[in-house]
Amino acid sequence: MSTLRVIVDQILAPVPGGIGRYAEELTRELILTAPSGSDVAGIVSASTEAQYATIDERLPGLSNLYKSPLARRELSLAWQHGFTILPGKGMVHATSMLAPLYRHDRVNDRENQTAITIHDVVPWTHPETLTPRGVRWHRAMAARAHKYADAVVVDTHAVAQELSEYFDFGDRIRVVSAAVGSALKLPVDAEARAIGLKLPERYLLAVGTLEPRKGLEPLIKALALPQTQDLPLLIVGPEGWGDVDVSSIARDAALAEGRVRTLGYLSDADLAVVQSRATAFVFPSLAEGFGLPVLEAMSLGTPVIHSDIPAVVEVAADAGIMVERGDAAGYPERLADAIGMVASDDELRERLKYLGIDRSHAFSWRASAEKVWQLHADL
Repeated sequence: MSTLRVIVDQILAPVPGGIGRYAEELTRELILTAPSGSDVAGIVSASTEAQYATIDERLPGLSNLYKSPLARRELSLAWQHGFTILPGKGMVHATSMLAPLYRHDRVNDRENQTAITIHDVVPWTHPETLTPRGVRWHRAMAARAHKYADAVVVDTHAVAQELSEYFDFGDRIRVVSAAVGSALKLPVDAEARAIGLKLPERYLLAVGTLEPRKGLEPLIKALALPQTQDLPLLIVGPEGWGDVDVSSIARDAALAEGRVRTLGYLSDADLAVVQSRATAFVFPSLAEGFGLPVLEAMSLGTPVIHSDIPAVVEVAADAGIMVERGDAAGYPERLADAIGMVASDDELRERLKYLGIDRSHAFSWRASAEKVWQLHADL
């Protein structure tokens, strides 16, 4: 029996985020698509029994769960500095940069292989959005991957190109896309949930934190322009980032109280309701490796307005309205123009609805899992 061991630790992170979702969805499909004679095991940092049970519940069919004696922080530091002891040998697939990388003969020792996933180049292009320790850790792990990884997985060809400016991984780079989560579906009680969330009849929706690279500040400023037709903005995510909060930016933009509202973190069912009812989903991000929220909104038939980040353009193709970032001072007005165009044109919204649904169907976790199995077979 050949076993693929997958790092699933991010699923248990305090805020799993996009990588946690990626790890869960991909691993579930790896289990379901395992070739004859192969199975999938998990690797996780020291956690509670309840958390181990959560992994077993979310990933039925795991052949085994290796429980490191080290907690998440200690494990990340140990692997950063090359202390990579794992029981046995074989294939390891890291769904993030948390990976046990070590020196080995990549040419002749093909039974022992490690693939690492690098989701974006933010630690190099926007280091201010991470902690100093986070920047050092990500850069150190990428350097270890350059030395020791048998393969490097990225979400888009755009990230592969951007990453090549910092490391030459050659033919070790593989593109394995993300897809819409299996749990993101409209619930049967959608109407009741909409009432409970106090959703207005028409509104704009954004997802993310207020950190600079997400572009929420220029979006909020865009609302002060007449093109946006006084549409309210709902933001899925936390109220603030650092010492900056949504309310203060809205006040600075002279927006009416309540025009911008944060919803915090939502369940998949609530998120599906909020996304499906939005007049438009706006994704003004300044740096991304994939842009999964764009695909999620499209899957629910919501018209999408997005920035011209290469990775997001690659994912959205021609199924959304692209807005050039260009000069920072003019970005809010360009966003406002796009919002006004979509909000005022019923025919355009209908066309974007079906273009988006079709585009979302081009991505699936099954196809991604099959690519991962093929990757390890090729190694």
